[in-house]
Parts: sequence; structure tokens; C-alpha cells
Amino acid sequence: MKIELIPAIDLIDGKCVRLTKGDYSRKTVYNEDPVSVALEFKRHGFNRLHVVDLDGAKSKHVVNDKVLRDIYEATHMKIDFGGGIKTDEDIEKAFAAGAQMVTVGSIAVTNPELFSKWIKKYGSERMILGADVRNGKISINGWREDSTEDLIPFLRKYIEQGVTHVLCTEISKDGTLEGPAIDLYKEVMATYPQLHLIASGGVSSAEDIIQLQEAGIPAVVFGKAWYEGRINLSQLAAHAIVPSTPHTFTPSPLAKRIIPCLDVKDGETVKGVNFVNLRSAGDPVELGKAYSEAGADELVFLDITATHEGRKTFTEMVTRVAREINIPFTVGGGIGSIEDVDRLLSAGADKVSINSAAIRHPELINEITRKYGSQVCVCAIDARQDVDGWHCYVRGGRERVELGLFDWAREAQDRGAGEILFTSMDHDGVKQGYANEALARLSEELNIPIIASGGAGNIEHFRDAFTLGKADAALAASVFHFGEIGIPQLKDYLHSEGINVRR
Repeated sequence: MKIELIPAIDLIDGKCVRLTKGDYSRKTVYNEDPVSVALEFKRHGFNRLHVVDLDGAKSKHVVNDKVLRDIYEATHMKIDFGGGIKTDEDIEKAFAAGAQMVTVGSIAVTNPELFSKWIKKYGSERMILGADVRNGKISINGWREDSTEDLIPFLRKYIEQGVTHVLCTEISKDGTLEGPAIDLYKEVMATYPQLHLIASGGVSSAEDIIQLQEAGIPAVVFGKAWYEGRINLSQLAAHAIVPSTPHTFTPSPLAKRIIPCLDVKDGETVKGVNFVNLRSAGDPVELGKAYSEAGADELVFLDITATHEGRKTFTEMVTRVAREINIPFTVGGGIGSIEDVDRLLSAGADKVSINSAAIRHPELINEITRKYGSQVCVCAIDARQDVDGWHCYVRGGRERVELGLFDWAREAQDRGAGEILFTSMDHDGVKQGYANEALARLSEELNIPIIASGGAGNIEHFRDAFTLGKADAALAASVFHFGEIGIPQLKDYLHSEGINVRR
């Protein structure tokens, strides 16, 4: 059996680094441009990478998905990505950015029910179980805590659920160049010979890789030894070990998301037509809870109250909603500074949606993503198709700006926005379907998820947004608020149409 060679790129502050024994204070920066590192690996014949978001591991959410996207777009290598994966959203961010597999460690220890759900939802072929070992126990949260889990029984419970890929790191060896923990890996393979075990930690030379192959270890991750010029590819080639990936992989499409949107004014949900003629639609906390229980994939709440006192009321409502739901929660409206973002995230929001402020101060996108990661920043764009093309509007659709929809969407992506929420003002509230032609162009030109908004009137409109518009998610308001379409009914229909939705 030939051993699979997997070079690693570890990321901190967007730079290629290595730690010693997982200690963030013992960091070496090897290159400030991870893309150039990945291209060098590809030039040498490698076609798989192990990318680790060390910022994400520390902050407990994915941070470096933009760097992942840049690496994938430059190389189109097979990438497995780990670090900070705590939610479905983190996984889908990684997949959307180019990862074909994700490595999950801490959640498999702290929330086994959630990891089991992911195995079923995404498929075991896309999941790598991270088993980081220190003193015989599984370590979690960026190697800063040791659990009570012993390695062998820890692996057993997930192998029984279909897991076949395991990345095992002996922390005491990692970054030391003292040689891998071959006896540990041999014990794992002797117990579970069916595993595609990836050995990690301590590789110092080509001789170490040769020993791992002779011991029957299927794969090895290495980083520091390569960066310090210790791995001789000619020596490996003499043992018929070459950079290659023996396993093929075809990713399945990500599930499309259904997102109810609640416009909130003075503590009440309202809805209008073409951004005007508002009418009451109910209590936002009760609606949010009902949508969560009905199977909505996410919620979006938009504050359309202009007064300072109204902002305080809305923030209190965000806290109340967050206590009642268990799905991702995006909040927008009136966000003009990083302090506003801090306030809403502290109140319980998972993401923020920025619109007018992003156009007036585009650097706000950079600030949010730099502090919280791309997955937190949704750039909302209200646009209308005028005689001279699609143009952006601000101030609740009352003011046109000389900025084209597609140019602005590309800039928002380049600045780090994690998603685009596109609302066609001409379609909003009229229930004649989404702006599918514009949606399709956005989806084709951008690499981040596109959320369709404005125009849902029947279940076929959602189908068209996903098929014709190529959207990643569809947002709607009145058809949900007034009971015209039920979310379970909608998902059953979309599933029957061959569209991948969570059910």
C-alpha cells in the first residue's frame, strides 16, 4: 500500500505558520502568502492539502475561509479544512470556500449528537474525525483542554456510525521534528484496519515517511519538515512514494436554505409592498420561535425603526429571540459601526447584515471580517433594474447611488463578505417570483453564497430561484407570516423536485 502524502498549511492572521506542540506563543511564520505556498506544493505534484484555521480553533468559529477560497481558486487542489468548525454554518462556509472535506475534533467530544447528525447530513466521505491526543486523552479547543476521552473507544463509537477518515495527531510530537508516534498509529491500525488513518505530528524527514509506509499507515500530514527543507522527494521516489492522492471524491451539492425574514418596527413585525405600505404581521419573538420549530434553516431580522429608543427595544428583542431558537440568526438594520456589530452579536445574533453603511463606508466589511470572520458578515444589497441597468439603493430603497449591483457585489466579496443578500426592489412584496436572471449572474460571477430576496408568491417561485436563479438560499416574508406557505410543505415540494434541502 502506498502512503498518501498530504502537506499542511496552518493559518494565523492569513499567514502560513507552524506552532510547536500546539502552543500559540511558539509560532513561526514561514510565508505571509499561503496561496504561493499552495502553488509551490502543486508544482511539486501534490494535489491534496490539509488547511488548518488556527485562528478559528482559538475563537471557536471559522475565520480564514477567505484564505481557503483563495487557495482553492488558485490551485483547485483537494482540500480538507479544519479549525473552529462548531456549527452547520461553519461546515457550509468551508465547503462554499472550496473545501472537499472538513476535519472535526472538539465537537465530536463536546457534542457527539451534533457530530453524528453531521455524519448523516453531509456523508461520512466528507467528514474527517480529528483525534488529537495528549497523554492518551483526546484534546479539544485548539489543544488548550484535555478531555476524559481515551483514543480507542473514542474512535470506536464513530467508526460504528460510518466514519472512515481519521486524522490522529500526537500533540507532544507536533512541530518538534522528533519523529512521528509510529507505535500509536500502529495500535490504531491494528484495532481498526479499515480506517484511512492520517498520521500527523513529528515528521522530520523522508525516512519518517518511509517508516510510516512500512508500518502500513495509509496517509501522513507534514508541514514544518517541508518548510525547513528536510523532506527529499527524490529519496521518497526511490521507495515509489510520490505526491499523489489515491482516493477520488465527488462532492454532493450543499443543501439549499429557506429563510424567513422579519422586518421589525417598534417591537412588531411588519410587511409592505415595494418597501412601502407597511402592515402588522405579528410578534417577532413568537414568529421566530414558530419558524425555528417549523424547520426554517435560518432567520433574518431587520430593524426598520429609526429612533435611538427603538434601537434599544430591538436589541432587547434580539436577546429574547436568541433564547427561543436553535438555528442561525442574522440581524440587520441601522448598523453603522463595529460597535453596533459588537452590540448585536453580544445580544445573541450569529451574523449581521449591513446595507447602506457598507456602501457609504465599505471598509466596515473589512473591519467586521477581520474581527469576527467572513461568516459573520452578510452584505445586503437593495437594487432596482433602471433603464441604465441594475443600480443599488440606500435609505430603505429611497435613494439611488451610482453603483452597479454586480460591481458592488464583487467588491463586497473581495472585502471579505461571507454572503450576499440580494433584494430586487421591483419584485419585493408583489409575489410574482424572484429576479432570477440577476440572481443567476450573481451566482455565476461570485464565489460566496447568494440569498434570493423579493418576490416569493408560491412554492414554484422558490424552485425557480434555486434552479433558474442558482441561489444558495431563498428568503421570504409575507407568504410565511400570513400562512400562505408552510415551511414543511415547501421543503417537501422542493425535495420532490430534486432540490437538496434539509428536512
